[in-house]
Amino acid sequence: MTCAACSGRVQRALERTPGVDGASVNLMMRNATLSYDPALITPEGLVAVVEDAGYGAEIPSHTGQREALEERDRETAAEVRHYGIRAAVSLAAAAVGMVISMPVMHAHAGHGPSADPLMALSQRLLDPPLEAAFPWLYRVEPIVLTWTLFALTLAIMAWAGRHFYVRAWAAARHGAADMNTLVSLGTGAAFLYSVVATVAPGLFTSRGLPPDVYYEAVLFIIALILLGNTMEARAKRETSRALGALVDLQPRTARVIQDEGELELPVEALRAGDLIQVRPGERVPTDGEVVEGGSAVDESMITGESLPVEKGIGDPVIGGTVNRTGAFRYRATRLGEESTLARIVNLMRDAQAGRAPIQNLVDRVTGVFVPVVLVIALATLAGWVVLADTAPFVRGFAAAVTVLIIACPCAMGLAVPTAVMVATGRGAQAGILVKGAAPLQRAGDVDVVVLDKTGTLTEGRPRVTDLVRATAPDGVVAGALPGGEAALPAGVVASSPGDVLLDDRALLRLVASLEAVSEHPLGEAIVARAREEGLALAGVEGFQSVTGRGVTGAVDGHGLVVGTPALLGDWGVDTAPLSSRAEALADEGKTPLFVAVDGRLEGLIAVADMERPEAAEVVARLQKMGVEVVLLTGDNQRTATAVARRAGIHRVVAGVLPEGKEAEIRRLQEEGRVVAMVGDGINDGPALARADVGIAMGSGTDVAMEAGDVTLLRPHLSAIPDAITLSRKSMAIMHQNLFWAFVYNTLGIPVAAGVLYPATGILLSPILASAAMAFSSVSVVTNSLRLRGMRLS
Repeated sequence: MTCAACSGRVQRALERTPGVDGASVNLMMRNATLSYDPALITPEGLVAVVEDAGYGAEIPSHTGQREALEERDRETAAEVRHYGIRAAVSLAAAAVGMVISMPVMHAHAGHGPSADPLMALSQRLLDPPLEAAFPWLYRVEPIVLTWTLFALTLAIMAWAGRHFYVRAWAAARHGAADMNTLVSLGTGAAFLYSVVATVAPGLFTSRGLPPDVYYEAVLFIIALILLGNTMEARAKRETSRALGALVDLQPRTARVIQDEGELELPVEALRAGDLIQVRPGERVPTDGEVVEGGSAVDESMITGESLPVEKGIGDPVIGGTVNRTGAFRYRATRLGEESTLARIVNLMRDAQAGRAPIQNLVDRVTGVFVPVVLVIALATLAGWVVLADTAPFVRGFAAAVTVLIIACPCAMGLAVPTAVMVATGRGAQAGILVKGAAPLQRAGDVDVVVLDKTGTLTEGRPRVTDLVRATAPDGVVAGALPGGEAALPAGVVASSPGDVLLDDRALLRLVASLEAVSEHPLGEAIVARAREEGLALAGVEGFQSVTGRGVTGAVDGHGLVVGTPALLGDWGVDTAPLSSRAEALADEGKTPLFVAVDGRLEGLIAVADMERPEAAEVVARLQKMGVEVVLLTGDNQRTATAVARRAGIHRVVAGVLPEGKEAEIRRLQEEGRVVAMVGDGINDGPALARADVGIAMGSGTDVAMEAGDVTLLRPHLSAIPDAITLSRKSMAIMHQNLFWAFVYNTLGIPVAAGVLYPATGILLSPILASAAMAFSSVSVVTNSLRLRGMRLS
């Protein structure tokens, strides 16, 4: 395929095929992605459909990602060489043709000025120095030079430009027309005109016209178009580098620990459960879980997060990331196509092959563009024949050829796919995986972002936020039972009311020791805090868990009760001295756990799943971008409101089940809003699927990642506005590309037809038209490549 008309025709042929539910044909990647019913059509049948449309196709071989990309790189390199060699030879031939044409035009000067303004200008500028440099050339018979030009041009057309004519003929046999049609008609008409002037010059001289030939114009047109093709091929190689860079992250071998020792095996030979050794400076071969040792791992190429992540026993590692400081061993868990890196590459490849909705505009235009251009070219010739007073046919012919050449719709076909390829690559580098061209476009229109709370706005893991002690003004422990023992767990003896109050670390150690037996998330947060403090936990006796209320037991001979005021009340402990403080903490979205030791209220520990440190800054940034932020959660209203208040979110919808989340998204859409839903859990799946743009946190569940249109690989909320910025900047590039592509044809075709000639005497040459056509495509690709270096934050 060479232009938007080509890809549009292939797509229409596939979409009309029974059994095909949807087709996306990508000009830049030269592939088609389809959804089809295998009961109605086979892959071989789909290949036949493409061939019937006048193009070649084959089913991709089922090789690994690395092999597929290497094959694609080889094909692109071969394409660059193919076009580059032919462009270089054609340019050299065109230069020679221009030199030979000068004496021919000099000899024809007596029959009147050249009808081609570019050649007339070249004659005035180049003729004198050329005659001085090559006087012998001007003594050769013009007919000999003309036949020499004929032979040179025919050779270039048959070799360097052959594919234009072969493809144009194939399209014509199928009743279609494309860029090759325009190039073939333009150069073919100029060549045939020149042959007539060569064979029968008297037809021109008898009418007072110079028998000018357009051989050098044909040579320059072919050379410049091939030069543009070469630059396009180079640009395509640039746009696919991000995908290749991701694949190259995976090492080719891994050090596997086996009974006979350490063996270096190909990554393809790894099996789930293999024990792998990773040394400092090496890349992690595949996904797994650390079982021995620890290190700081650089995950920036996967997540976009610049700071290394500390890894210890039980922590997951991602294939392709770089081990920085220490050595560790880990157990392989996901291999091959199931690995994180492979999934990212597959999603990115599918995204690059997708079609943005804006491409539909291009398809509608190019569907009628080439036939309209052919009509305009014929009308141009007829207009000049009827209206021109000097050399009407010659000038009309040159203008018609110029219209055919300048109208080639290459730039329109490249405007959207190039931007999509570069943008998805840029997003992957920033830890933003966009799953298609459609969500890439939709994300820029988002005007409301709906955030899930747990694991999205918050860190997804409870942690200790406050440790509040209970003391009375007279130094007596607040809440101590006056003059007697409280009812404690069996076998535990209470301390006397006058005992010295435990210090904070001692109290934390006791509570963490008790909670270590529990599996409650709040208890896990307390245990984690104690371990962070370096506290050694003690054994527990008489442990009991009271569902929904707390835990009791004995640690180091002390009786402990940890939980709600109701539980402590059952043991005769009054929590009133800390009630107001507990209420205040609850208003902040924290869960207070009262602690009694040996029948006395010692204090309370507050645990909360706190909002991410960057939450408030990111929310403010979204609001500055004109995007409303809504907190949507299944948590209670009190906690949700507290978290939203600290993050700067003004609209909160709390206490909703998964179907309620989906309904809330639908309600916002019914208001005319373009909604992005950000979540990480299974319960977010329906809402992510319902939203205009579903954004899944990469640290979340597979269900959320599959339901989302965008996956944020780096665990930082700033990736949300970055994704919207990526979309908006990408769409700006697409609009610029399409604007210049349409403007180029809208202005170029009338100028080529000669509308400026009556007032200004300006008449565009076919050579200049071919140069403009070629460089319009290059400008579109170059403009798209600017996305590689764009700032998202």
